[in-house]
Amino acid sequence: MTDAVVVGSGPNGLAAALTLARAGLRVEVFEAHERIGGGLRSEPLFDSEVLHDICAAVHPMAPVSPFMKSLALEEHGVRMMRSPAAYGHPLLGRPAAMAWTDLERTCAGLGKDGNRWRALMRPLMEHSSAVVELMLSTQRTLPPMRALTALAPLMPVHSLRLGGRLSTPEGRALFAGVAAHGIGRLPSPTAAAVAFLLGHLAHTTGWPVPEGGSAAIADVMAGQIQALGGRFHTGVRVESLDELPAGRRVTMLDVSPRELARIAPLPARYLRRLSGYRYGPGAAKADFLVEGEIPWTDRRLSQAATVHLAGVRGTAGEVARAETLTAKGLRAEHPYLILVDPAAADPTRAVRGRRPVWAYAHVPNGDTRNPLGTIRAAIEAHAPGFRDTVLAERGVSAAELGAYNTNYVGGDIGSGAMSLRQTLARPVARWNPYRIPLPGTWLCSSATPPGPSVHGMCGHHAAMAALRDLHGRADSADVLAGGDEEASSFGALLGRPPVSPS
Repeated sequence: MTDAVVVGSGPNGLAAALTLARAGLRVEVFEAHERIGGGLRSEPLFDSEVLHDICAAVHPMAPVSPFMKSLALEEHGVRMMRSPAAYGHPLLGRPAAMAWTDLERTCAGLGKDGNRWRALMRPLMEHSSAVVELMLSTQRTLPPMRALTALAPLMPVHSLRLGGRLSTPEGRALFAGVAAHGIGRLPSPTAAAVAFLLGHLAHTTGWPVPEGGSAAIADVMAGQIQALGGRFHTGVRVESLDELPAGRRVTMLDVSPRELARIAPLPARYLRRLSGYRYGPGAAKADFLVEGEIPWTDRRLSQAATVHLAGVRGTAGEVARAETLTAKGLRAEHPYLILVDPAAADPTRAVRGRRPVWAYAHVPNGDTRNPLGTIRAAIEAHAPGFRDTVLAERGVSAAELGAYNTNYVGGDIGSGAMSLRQTLARPVARWNPYRIPLPGTWLCSSATPPGPSVHGMCGHHAAMAALRDLHGRADSADVLAGGDEEASSFGALLGRPPVSPS
């Protein structure tokens, strides 16, 4: 008999399933694709020996997320590999701006902005655990005082204007490039928060890639779920909640609000509120199979697994203009791009000199254009001869990405616009954002707090909310530990003996 059902096996669906399984519930996971993982899939596209990450590739939140840390990835054979620079940002006619893992090395390369960059990042680094705790929380509790201590000096309006204290092209580009990971208007409070979070992690735990590809993380989660008795059903697209096993006490939905409205018989009032949920810009992706290293004009960029590209010159102003246009639904001639070269961090990804490289552009939601030419030209501008290294390539429009993964509506990989209001009220304004007004049903996708990125905390928080409803109280640390007596008592509450990992 099944206690809990999870629809969707992206990182949040897997996190919800594992949290419930650790608490002693018998879990079944339903996935529409033949392969589990959602944004954590890795597949050979052009060469059977070279794996490409289909969606997420770099995971700055994995080393700091409480849920991800509970997986003990390295104990399960998955090493998190780091390049010497977390990210780089080429500037036409100038040296590239480099965010080295070493803060002092970064500051040394920023000239007169060195001290200013240190002043932005050092307080966050010193209080990193509290900052991460705040950013990965349910957004329904008082922030830790330590986090406020670190963030308060950075919050004035001048700090939000693309790092307003920074004055050099290198410093401003470095800040703007990471702020644009928020996928929305620049400048904005949410973009600044993203920049502070990801920016300081660049100098602490780095921006790692999993050795061998992102699917390795999903495989570890799936293995732990199966060891606790969980079952997977792949190639099964759920059209209605009525199709799921009867008698279940918990239903977890790792789906977009649009998909939720399609498969669940929602009350009219909640459905009306959900209809106001806004999706953000889309991502249009290009995959390349490349012979040798990317021929960057500034060779230091080969030491960064992530590279930000924007405009013609690469300036902060060009980043802001492109992002703001895109957020308004308009096409930018030179959109902001994120390029990932996993082999810069994980040499095993380069096989016989061939390596996977991908890049995606921020484009209007639902954009149908093939981005291949735009992305190739943007790389070529800072790496002349790049096109000659390309052995095979493909482009995926934002519309096609949305069709591939229904959580990415219109190509929105953030599962919803990251405005300040919608960051705090995902998917609607409720004290418990995970509970759906249907018996025993919770939403656990990135459309709930704390939002996008591969950290698993949306799924974990949703599962903990369900366990509290079942049991009256639950301690996250106990469940994350797995096997604690109190945690296993949830299964006993349902008349199930605790399941020991095999």
